[in-house]
Amino acid sequence: MDRQFLHFNARETVAAAKAYRQHLAGGGKMLVSLAGAMSTAELGISLAQMIREDKVHAISCTGANLEEDVFNLVAHEEYRVVPNYRDLAPEDETALLNEGFNRVTDTCIPETVMRHIEGNFMAVCAQLASDGQGLFPFEVFYRLFETKVLEPHFQIDPKHSWLMAAYEKGISVYSPGFEDSTLGNIFAARCIEKKIGSHSAIRSGTEQMEHLVNWYLKTDADSPIGFFQIAGGIAGDFAICAVPTIIQDLKKDIRLWQYFAQISDSTTSYGSYSGAVPNEKITWCKLAADTPRFMINSDASIVAPLIFAYVMGQ
Repeated sequence: MDRQFLHFNARETVAAAKAYRQHLAGGGKMLVSLAGAMSTAELGISLAQMIREDKVHAISCTGANLEEDVFNLVAHEEYRVVPNYRDLAPEDETALLNEGFNRVTDTCIPETVMRHIEGNFMAVCAQLASDGQGLFPFEVFYRLFETKVLEPHFQIDPKHSWLMAAYEKGISVYSPGFEDSTLGNIFAARCIEKKIGSHSAIRSGTEQMEHLVNWYLKTDADSPIGFFQIAGGIAGDFAICAVPTIIQDLKKDIRLWQYFAQISDSTTSYGSYSGAVPNEKITWCKLAADTPRFMINSDASIVAPLIFAYVMGQ
């Protein structure tokens, strides 16, 4: 990469990776936001190692990325890859549906794994509701890991599960908009059916923001915090908004994000968060004029593992 990635997005990739390493070397911490279908793209192979090597200290992700890492952990061998996905006709898609598959680009997730995880996940939620308690979605998965109920079903080496790595390191995983996921949909359905007695079994998005704000305040007291964003959407914007919430709404004096990098295939456009250049975040009290910031317009499934490998010195 140092020898050949010299211009355009390639140069920006190396610059972002070098600055990531410098941020950590200076005692910094890093939050990674995860959107897109990165778990199904098996980013866990590299992200899990980053977590275990203390190069990632918190994660904000979509509900889909949260659950799909676990789906892959317990059903990887049952997935189907369709390399010719661009050529599929509606009739081909219908055939996949009828066979019990849900397609994500070239990868088809079996419906059976969703129902398998549903049983275990919803059992915890039902008990929480009965006890008048609530957990964040990641904490429900951590409880399943703790009880080892899923362990007999592992189909990949658990060292390639980024959520398992996060569990082992005890880091927080925020999933704003969890209801926009398969398990989130099912949780709502079970509440409607009264099979789960209360929506409060899953703690709310505003409670997640409070938890993130407290994490930022505690961490910033000792370490500058950076933000590494994969794709855009709610996973990124939710987490990065912790800083303006603290400064503008709570009136507390803390540092802005001290590093920012984003990998996105979205181009700059009118009103698009994913396509907004980093400088726009200065006006929202998220970044400062001198914050190291990088925008890589490329495919995250290619670029993120390269940056992670560079950061780990591979």
